[in-house]
Amino acid sequence: MSENELELDELGPEVPSAGADIDGGEKTATDLAPIFDVPVAISAVLGRATVSVSQLLQLNSGSILELDRRVGEAIDIYVNNRLVARGEVVIVDERLGVTMTEIIKDGDAQV
Repeated sequence: MSENELELDELGPEVPSAGADIDGGEKTATDLAPIFDVPVAISAVLGRATVSVSQLLQLNSGSILELDRRVGEAIDIYVNNRLVARGEVVIVDERLGVTMTEIIKDGDAQV
């Protein structure tokens, strides 16, 4: 072992927690600034349908595809293909939008 290497027990009991900075201070929003510009994909899923290839090939303009959701039922909101919230469709300045009504925590997602 070289003089620059340490044994694990030489590091001591003071190990920074996940929420603490190396200097011992708490993390703030400015510490996360480098990741603010990382793009993420957000999807609002109105519902799902399963069709066979032959049914898919018969679809044309004006065809109706029945989804597995009822009117007024919450839609799923995914960030990078991970369910993070449920919400409702709203209209904002003649465009469709989504308002989040429920945040899904880890382990609460039932897809």
